[in-house]
Amino acid sequence: MQFGLLLGDVPREMDARTQLDALLRQTHTAQEAGFTLLTIGQHFLYGDVRWLQPIPTIARLAAEVDDTVRFATTVIVAPLHEPVLLAEELATLDIVTGGRLTVGLGIGYRREEFRQLGVPWQQRVSRFEEMVPLLRQLWTKDEVTHVGETWQLDRARPHVQPVQQPTPPIWIGASATAGVRRSARLGDAWPIGPRLTMEQIVPLLRLYEDERRSLGLPRAQLPIRRDIVLGASAVDARSRFTAMTAQRFAEYAARELDTLPGDSAAAAIVGTPASVCAQLHELAAQLPIGPIIVRAQWPAMDTKDVRGYLAELGREVVQPLAAA
Repeated sequence: MQFGLLLGDVPREMDARTQLDALLRQTHTAQEAGFTLLTIGQHFLYGDVRWLQPIPTIARLAAEVDDTVRFATTVIVAPLHEPVLLAEELATLDIVTGGRLTVGLGIGYRREEFRQLGVPWQQRVSRFEEMVPLLRQLWTKDEVTHVGETWQLDRARPHVQPVQQPTPPIWIGASATAGVRRSARLGDAWPIGPRLTMEQIVPLLRLYEDERRSLGLPRAQLPIRRDIVLGASAVDARSRFTAMTAQRFAEYAARELDTLPGDSAAAAIVGTPASVCAQLHELAAQLPIGPIIVRAQWPAMDTKDVRGYLAELGREVVQPLAAA
């Protein structure tokens, strides 16, 4: 069982250089704790919260870890990008990381980002469906001609292509039926979000695998986001989880995340170390998952708190389950 770490956002009261230093320290601690994947997402114009952009940040973090650690963009808001620029930046990042990049893409959920960047909200799905196959062409072909609804290329000759061939793995995030079908059709894996409960995942997984089978595509190992909190007892763990996450969940609601299905609190894995390990074993027995991606940075937690959380999780959960 493998584990990944989601490197997240912080209040803008934290100096940007301090934020980067905190990410570097988290990266070191995560590798020591046994994490084998580091991920970072993307938002624009996020107001009083700062989220460093994933491509340059991952390029910097790659210098801090050995080649046992992979990186993922979970997720880039693909419809807000121009495909040639995105293809060449991601190909460059794959080169910089030594072929250890997974490209996570999504259609986005914040109308404000689309409004401010001048991209019509109602076009986000069509732009996404046009972009993903075009990225694959730009990564694999010597010359690309494309006549699409949004973009056109005339005998374009890509000059930066990724180390991983034919392409880096593509994860396509989704939480609803149409998105899961899209993920099965266009991507290599469907990253299961932290809000989806088992009752929601099972029918979506069936839909995903049926779609893959109908297209003759192989069965995929699916990354899954889960918030994991340990405690001396179940009550202690739940209390600790609430203290860590309540402020951030309220902020997410203000940023339109409340429009997405699911319930992060209901899907969280909390309890004593033995209980959490048992819950993760049960999860892996029911679903073709891997890796399990956790978040360590929450409001009111300083760098020392975050590193302590990662060290505890590594000692009590990550390393025992990796060995098993």
